[in-house]
Amino acid sequence: MSLSNTYETHVLNYVFTTTSVSRPTAWYLALYTGAPSDAGGGTEVSGNGYARQTAAWSVSGNLATNSGAIEYPACTGNAWGTVTHIGVHTAASGGDLIVHSSLTTSKAVAVGDVLRVNAGEIDITLD
Repeated sequence: MSLSNTYETHVLNYVFTTTSVSRPTAWYLALYTGAPSDAGGGTEVSGNGYARQTAAWSVSGNLATNSGAIEYPACTGNAWGTVTHIGVHTAASGGDLIVHSSLTTSKAVAVGDVLRVNAGEIDITLD
């Protein structure tokens, strides 16, 4: 996973200055059919029952892992397309992108499909 430009700045300010840094109080997993970048953007899935889902994390050493399953509602209407990337955001809509990554395996989501990310499937490391 790659930190967004915004959160790279937050980390540097937290570690190397006395500047106050606001931290999120909730985390939301977004699905993308087009890659976001460190600056944001990308093509997030929209409509047809899609909504970002909350995610909880556990941290050990330099690794954060989703501590519970994250399940999206069934796709309604038109298919969501092929999900190729994920991003963690600070809000259910809008908000800041914290980190983003491509999926190891893309997932085509058709009408009626439920996309589920099992606990422990998302790893975020700082190297």
